[in-house]
Amino acid sequence: MKAIINPRILLFQICLVTHLSCTMLRAQDHFTKNEVLEDMAFLWKSLEEAHFDLYAYTPKEEFEKNYNRVKNTISKDSLSLLEATSIFQKVISKADNGHTEIGFPGKSYGSYAYSGGTLFPLEITLENGKALVRKNWSGNHIPIGAEILSINYIPISEILAEMYTLISAERPYFKNAKIELYSFPRLYWQLYGRQDDFEIKFKSNDITKTQTVATVALIEGYEMKRTELFNRERSLQFIGESAYLVTGDFSGDETKFKRFMDSSFAQIKDRKSKNLIVDLRNNGGGHNAFSDYLVSYFADTTFRWNSSYQLKTSEFLKEHARQHYDITSAFWKEALSHENGEIYNYDFGDYQPQPPSRRFSGKVYVLVNRQSHSQATVTAAQIQDYGFGTIVGEETGEYASLYASMFEFKLPHTQIPVSVSKGKMVRVSGSTKEEGVVPDIYIKDHLLDDKDEILEGLLEKISESD
Repeated sequence: MKAIINPRILLFQICLVTHLSCTMLRAQDHFTKNEVLEDMAFLWKSLEEAHFDLYAYTPKEEFEKNYNRVKNTISKDSLSLLEATSIFQKVISKADNGHTEIGFPGKSYGSYAYSGGTLFPLEITLENGKALVRKNWSGNHIPIGAEILSINYIPISEILAEMYTLISAERPYFKNAKIELYSFPRLYWQLYGRQDDFEIKFKSNDITKTQTVATVALIEGYEMKRTELFNRERSLQFIGESAYLVTGDFSGDETKFKRFMDSSFAQIKDRKSKNLIVDLRNNGGGHNAFSDYLVSYFADTTFRWNSSYQLKTSEFLKEHARQHYDITSAFWKEALSHENGEIYNYDFGDYQPQPPSRRFSGKVYVLVNRQSHSQATVTAAQIQDYGFGTIVGEETGEYASLYASMFEFKLPHTQIPVSVSKGKMVRVSGSTKEEGVVPDIYIKDHLLDDKDEILEGLLEKISESD
């Protein structure tokens, strides 16, 4: 199962490494109205053909109404790559499926960065229906935790509603998580372009104030200071009688990942740790080959990562597979063998736990938050459903049963990449309830400071129970 965040949607991070990389990635950056309309029509047709169930969350009539509304906003004879990207995002996001998306316009952002671009200087977190200041690089005294009420006289609720049209996700809770992930300043730039300054109305300690805030330089004042939410680093440390294992995401070099797990659990066994804390927070997901290997070290029975996994094949998918994938593999051979439009079951088989001599047998706790994406969510649900461990933290943004199994294609004129879900996965318990993984022990994860409420809260509970 692929991660929800494809590296290409964070292309701006690559663009910011060197100006040369951006130059190499820059292709045609303006398109005629007719080219954009043709790509728009191609997008809808392709989604209908390739998606497992495009109208699962949004009725076709509503999707079509939105499509025509977006189409009618195109009045210019020439549109930039950025404008085209935003148009297509407004079409695809209406499907309300996090794995069916057009990512952040990294190429346009990179070009803007190296033309002396500037950004809104406040990092925002979205909690309890409020937009709160997480980081302030402006030099102005707007305190951390202040509630933003409006920017340049536009209420924050209207700004967020407009941002939602760019973001593919099943519900507002998940859209908010993606705004935090991509970052509010980047998305604000995508919506409103370059601004000279910002009139910010905010509330702090029940007092409402207004301040004019200058922009910050995109690279030096923002990108060089911001820490991305996703954590790809893997680590193991021991805290008292607990082993604390940060898995990183479930992608990359599989052999290296397995070596790390082998080494980690050997150390955990040597230390005779009573508790194992597995951290799946800020995890972009990845492939079940990684997560199943992790779970095998504390599973006490044969297991699976889903109760059912269905795929839809199509001529569009088959042609794409012939061009881009190894069609001699079992997965793609089966896809090619079915009739166009057919939905079929795919069985990944059972996974065996590690031998008892290698397996961890103490108490297992798994940390999640709203930034536990895709396979990280699925893995937490798997562990919860089998009773392999206790889930701690806050509800994941992603649903535990979801439309996924992404593949990518490019629009013919603009060459903008599109991700589409060709499959449907149901969690081990068989529940298709539209909710994330709900933790067994709820601890709120505040992103306003550097305090780790979830880990510290769990360690406190473990200490109290000893």
